[in-house]
Amino acid sequence: MNLKKINPGLQQALIENGITQANEVQSDCFGTIKSGADAVVIMPKGEGKSTTIVYSVIQKLEKAVGESTRALIIVKDKEAVLEMVDMFKKYGNYSDLRVFGSHDKGDIDYDKNQISLGIDVLVGTPNRINAMFSSAGFNMNTVKMFVIDDADELFRLRMDAVVLRLSNSVEKTQRLFFSEELTERVEIMADKIMLEPFLFGVEDYEEEE
Repeated sequence: MNLKKINPGLQQALIENGITQANEVQSDCFGTIKSGADAVVIMPKGEGKSTTIVYSVIQKLEKAVGESTRALIIVKDKEAVLEMVDMFKKYGNYSDLRVFGSHDKGDIDYDKNQISLGIDVLVGTPNRINAMFSSAGFNMNTVKMFVIDDADELFRLRMDAVVLRLSNSVEKTQRLFFSEELTERVEIMADKIMLEPFLFGVEDYEEEE
């Protein structure tokens, strides 16, 4: 994949899964995300939005470290959790990152136990993640990447309050929104929780204004 200074193992895994070329938005945002800056990335359906999240997290975290969650990825539903965990298995084939998915239809006590054993990446639905981190024993301050997938849809479903609460629980982290559309709610939330965020994939919106 034609991305500057991409991890060789990650690049090999992407190639093995048929991903050899980055699109314009993927190329534009790669360096910024790698640097740790906050960003809002707009990508239409079918353009590789979830893929971009997965390889960005693998690139940034590289390998298993310690016992506490370092990347927290909020997705819209059970299906999205399962899909993203599967993508981490495929694209993280040459990495030892520990990835766990948690959703509203699973057993919360089982999930808590698995997380306490040590993971690097937690993928989950908003309410489930909120319920788990509201209980004692979970330290949000180890989270280095706080990622929201389908931000436009989640905020349309009034999940912004949950996202805000979780974000406020992390003292210092990189905050990333991935969205099919740049909606007013996405912009408002970015202004609330992000530090001078970069915008990618918004040229079309700017031309319309």
